[in-house]
Amino acid sequence: MSVTAKTPPQTFHVKSFGCQMNVYDGERMAELMAAEGLVSTADADAADLVVLNTCHIREKATEKVYSDIGRLRKRARERGSDAPMIAVAGCVAQAEGEEIVRRAKVDVVVGPQSYHNLPGLVARAASGEAALDTDMPLASKFAHLPARRRVGASAFLTVQEGCDKFCTYCVVPYTRGAEVSRPYAAILDEARALVDAGAREITLLGQNVNAWSDDGRGLHDLILALDRLPGLARIRYTTSHPNDMAQGLIEAHRDVESLMPFLHLPVQAGSDRVLRAMNRAHTVDGYLHLLDRVRAVRPDIALSGDFIVGFPGETEAEFAETLRLVDRVGYAQAFSFKYSPRPGTPAADLAAAVPAEVMDERLQRLQAALNRDQAAFNAASVGRRCAVLIERRGKLPGQWLGKSPWLQSVHLVGDHKIGDLVEVTLAAAGPNSLTGVATLRDAA
Repeated sequence: MSVTAKTPPQTFHVKSFGCQMNVYDGERMAELMAAEGLVSTADADAADLVVLNTCHIREKATEKVYSDIGRLRKRARERGSDAPMIAVAGCVAQAEGEEIVRRAKVDVVVGPQSYHNLPGLVARAASGEAALDTDMPLASKFAHLPARRRVGASAFLTVQEGCDKFCTYCVVPYTRGAEVSRPYAAILDEARALVDAGAREITLLGQNVNAWSDDGRGLHDLILALDRLPGLARIRYTTSHPNDMAQGLIEAHRDVESLMPFLHLPVQAGSDRVLRAMNRAHTVDGYLHLLDRVRAVRPDIALSGDFIVGFPGETEAEFAETLRLVDRVGYAQAFSFKYSPRPGTPAADLAAAVPAEVMDERLQRLQAALNRDQAAFNAASVGRRCAVLIERRGKLPGQWLGKSPWLQSVHLVGDHKIGDLVEVTLAAAGPNSLTGVATLRDAA
C-alpha cells in the first residue's frame, strides 16, 4: 500500500452506510477524531478528512462507496482544490482491504474491529506511510474509545458484535467475526455516560443482540439493570435472532416498563425449504409460535421483520408462503430486499438464480403487503394516548418530531424541547407517521 504524504487534516466528516451498528460506530469514530482536536463538519466537500463507514451486506451498498469516492474527488477538481484524505472504514474495508486501495487509491483502510486505531492511521497516511488495519484483535476496541460526549435524546449502545449463525447469504461472520459480548460493567458505565450526556432512550445494538451474555447473565438481566439507571426513560434492542429469544427476555416485555413494546425479529422467508437453504435454523411454525408467546405477555407489541426475496431456487409457490406469513403476522414495520449474492458466502455458489425481473416483481408485491400492514397499524393507533420522546425539530415552524413507544414517527406542535417526554393523543395517521396532540406538558 502506497500513499502520498498530505497535510494533517484539521476538519473531518463521517458518513455511515447501512445498519444501526454502523451509525454507532460512526459516532464513535467522530468522537475519536474530535478527541484528537479535529473539528467535525456536516459538509463532506469542506472536510480535510472524509471517513466512509461502509456496509457490505448488499452489492449496491458496496458500489455506492466507490461512487462516493469518485464524487468527492470530482467535486474537489471542480473547485480547483486538493481532494480530501479519504478513509474507508467498516465492513467493505474488512472484506476487500488492499483491493480498495488498488481500485480507489484511498488513504486509510480500517476494519470494524480496528477503528479505535483510526487517529494513528490518519497520522501515518498524512506522513505518506501505509495505513491499512483489518485485524480482528482479541483485545476489545471499546476500552480504547474516548468517553461519550453530548448525544441526542435517543442513543445507540453496542453490546454485542459478530455472528455465529452463518446464514448462507450473509457476510457478517466474515466481516465482523464471531459473536462477542461486551462486559456487563462496561456496558453499564457507557449507559451512565450516555444518560449524563443527554440520552433519555438507549437502543442496545448487536448483530444478534439477544445472544448477549456475561457471567451467566442474559440480555433480560442487562435490561433490568439499565431500568434502574436514574434518568433513563426508555430501552430498546435490535437486531434479534429467533433462536436466541429466551423466556426471560420475553417476560421482560411484560415486567419492565421502560422496555418499549417493539420487537425487530427477522424471519427472512415464509418457506421452510428456503429457510433451510438459508441456514436460518428455525421454521415458520417455530417463528409464529415465538411471536404468539411474545404477544401473550405484551399484546400491544409492534412487530418488525426482515425479508429477502429471490433467494436462489425460490419458487413462486414458496414466495406465496412468504406473503401468507406477512398476512398472518401483521407487521408494524419491516425491511425487505432482493437477494444480493456476496462473494465468499455459500449462497453465492448456488445454482437456480431467480431472474432479476422476477425478483423485482416479487419485491413490489411484498412491499405492497408490508406497506398495507404498516398503514393499518398506524391507523389503528389513532385515539391512543402515549408518551412521545421529542428527538428533533420538524420541518414546519413550531413543529417537533418524536417517537411513540411503538417506534412510530409522531409530529406535534407546542412549547417543547429535545428530550421531553410529552403525553399526547395520536390524532391522525399517515402511511409513515402520525400526528399527535399534546395533553400534558411532560410525561416524565
